[in-house]
Formats: sequence, C-alpha cells, structure tokens
Amino acid sequence: MTQFAMTIDGKVVTKTETFNVINPSTGGSAGQCPSGTVDDVNAAVAAAKTAYASWSITSDDVRKQACRDMAAVLAAHANELATLLSTEQGKPRGGLGADFELGGCQVWAGNTAELELPVEVIKDDNEGLIEVHRKPLGVVASITPWNWPLMIGIWHIAPAIRAGNTVVIKPSPYTPLSTLRMVEILNTVLPAGVLNVVTGPDDLGPVLTGHADVAKVTFTGSTETGKKVMASAAGTLKRLTLELGGNDAGILLPDVDPRQIAEGLFWSAFINSGQTCACMKRLYVHDSIYEDVCKEFAAFTANIKVGSGADTNSVLGPIQNAAQLAKVEDLISDAVDQGARIILGGKRSTEAGYIHPLTLIADAKDGMRIVDEEQFGPVLPIIRYSNVEDAIKAANASSMGLGASVWSKDIAAAKKLALRMESGSVWINGHGGLNPNAPFGGVKQSGLGTEFGTEGLKEFTSIQTLHA
Repeated sequence: MTQFAMTIDGKVVTKTETFNVINPSTGGSAGQCPSGTVDDVNAAVAAAKTAYASWSITSDDVRKQACRDMAAVLAAHANELATLLSTEQGKPRGGLGADFELGGCQVWAGNTAELELPVEVIKDDNEGLIEVHRKPLGVVASITPWNWPLMIGIWHIAPAIRAGNTVVIKPSPYTPLSTLRMVEILNTVLPAGVLNVVTGPDDLGPVLTGHADVAKVTFTGSTETGKKVMASAAGTLKRLTLELGGNDAGILLPDVDPRQIAEGLFWSAFINSGQTCACMKRLYVHDSIYEDVCKEFAAFTANIKVGSGADTNSVLGPIQNAAQLAKVEDLISDAVDQGARIILGGKRSTEAGYIHPLTLIADAKDGMRIVDEEQFGPVLPIIRYSNVEDAIKAANASSMGLGASVWSKDIAAAKKLALRMESGSVWINGHGGLNPNAPFGGVKQSGLGTEFGTEGLKEFTSIQTLHA
C-alpha cells in the first residue's frame, strides 16, 4: 500500500502514527494517513514564515510563472491524482467527477497566473504623489473540506502564492490523501517552505487557525465550523476568507418548459451528488407547472446511475462519509413524517459503502427541516408556490445566502427578480456555474470575503498607501 507523507519545508515527513481513510464507495480502506501533531503544525508554520521572507519580495513574473508551473505539473499528474481522489472522495472519474475536478485545478492555477494588481495612482501632480500598493500578508492557513478537496485547495493556494504569501494547508481528515500527494507534486516547482501540508484530526485545525505566526485564514466548510474558525482567529485579528454553507433556492417562473429545463435542473441540484456548497438545495415551482416539473425532473433523474466511483458506468458517486449519510437519511425521514411525498428514490440500497439514490421530494413546505436545513446530499425538496412574491420572500428567509437562481424564458423579467435575491451569486436558467474571473462569496451566514479573479486575489493582500 502507498505510504503517504506530509510535506514541510520541502521535505517528506512520515509518521509512525496514522489513521484510516475510508473509501466511501466500498466502506473499506482508501489508505493510511499520517497523523500530525501540534509540533508538526508549528514546524510547518515556521517553515512558511522563513520562506515568506524571500518569497514575498520575488518579482511579479516569478510568482506568475509559479502558478503556470503548478498548472502544468497538475496536468502531468492528473491521472494519478484523479484516481486517488475518486478512491477517497467517491466521485467517479468521468463526467463532472474526479477528472473534471483536476481540470478545474489546472484552469484556476493557470488563470490566477494572469491576474494583475497594478499600483493605483491616486494623485500625481505638482503637489505630490499618492500611490496605493498591494502587499502580501504573510503565512496563510488553508482549511479545506471533503467535497472538492483538490479544487478548493487550489482556490486557496494559487492566489495566496501569486500574491506573495506562503501557505500551510490542512485538508479534511475524510479526504487528506489526494491533498498530501498534490502538495508533494507542487513542491517540485515551488521553493521549499512556500507550500506545506499537515494532516491529522479536526482538533489540529484550531492550532493552525489560532497560531500567532499565521496572518490569514482561508476556510471552506460549514457555517458552524466557520464560526469557530473566526473565533480562533480573533486573538491576533487575522484576515479571514470564509466560504461557508449554502441553502440555495431556485425559483421556476410559470413560462418555463418543464421538459426543456429538466437536465439543467438536475445538474444544478445534483452535481457531486449534491455535495456542493453552491448547488441548488430548494426548488420553488409555480403551481401551474408544478406536477409537470415533478414528472419531467423525475423522468430525467431516474436514468442517471449512482454507484461506486470505481464503476465506469457511474455518473455520480456515494455520499462521502457515514455522518453525512445519516443526516441525509434523517432529513428524508422527517420530511415524510411531515407529509412530504417522495417521487423518486428515498431509501438507500443494500450496496456497500455510502451510496444513496437520487431523491426528489414533492409537497415539501417551508418550515420542514428538509427545506430549512442544508441537506448537502442527493436529495432535493420541491416547493409549490402561487405568487412569486411569496417565493422570493421564502427564498430570502434563510440565514444563508451563497447562491440563488431564477428560471424563465423572459430573461429581462428573470434578471429583475434575480437582483432581489439575497445571495452572493445569482444565476438565470442555471445554477452553480463558477468562473475563475467572476467574484464568488456569500452573504449573511454563508461567509465573509471573496474568492476568484482580481477581487479574490486582493483578499490575500493588504493596502499600503505611499505619499511622496
């Protein structure tokens, strides 16, 4: 079996103590992960701090090339990484699965290379010169989740390094193996100490996020954990980027064609088996088309194979871990008890692992847990409405505000409604599509700060105003 190791200061660090990583497709082992300690966190931060002294003063061209080199080395090792990712995360290789994720890693790293943060001249006349410069922050702590571990890792790593910072990344203990290998590979094109990785139990996270020598924390995960990260960072007033939970609403206006939009609805809700922060979690459908939408959505969804990530016929894979599976099953059971109607799926099969069927729940209502809570799995509640004002009010009632969508043939009308949605991103006739140049982030309890593009790059800098 492959031996996995941490990378600290450019060196391979093995541990005698390890923990088992579960393959969610089988319930068996995906591999043994090194169990890091507080001393390992301290060593990684120290290495990053030392490397920062030189990396922070490298030229813009050197940092750009580093991102290009990261994209190239990820492409060279994409097959290896995608195989490992599929094994520990569960997503199949094909379609919008593991290979798609590795492609996203390459695109984001390459795109980040071309971003610019020019000096902004505020004043330049015979009275004097005022310039605004962007400066790197220092050591960045990256805490990544288990749903898109590599792509989200690159979302954190690439802009941090491009801006002149150094990084210590801690992946989720559910999916640490692919990140360990990715960081090892990336270290072949980066100076020692610029990128380090520590793995271990969840209680190592606060050690990293509260560390006195960490200048910024970037975290992707649940809202509740994000609050804990924020608290741990408060002691030294660290900069924060928090991309947290979402309970995204989609609103279908009465002029849509249910059959025509069924495929779009499917991928909006069920990409990565619904385990995506910005996928659609609630669907509001006008009464006049409600039954037709349910029928066409279920007909399309019924043809999609959910199974083992190792099965080349699988389009979608399992729920990643047992705790999340239990939550999904509990929410479905509660919805049925509250009078909701299952029109597809509902109960898992006797297959090994954490495989759960795609589930559509009709006659769901606001106030049910399946509607009010983020299910983060392959289940979607469909809520009936008669007045679009009521739908918008219900959609905006959530404490979360990551994404939202409006679906209609009348784009102008849809845009007006979309701009009333309380969410960081909003889509028309689609949901969840991300672009490396388009800013992304949540409002309300879906997070703080912005990722992607120039606005996201700025999050890894501080402003220094020069008066001359």
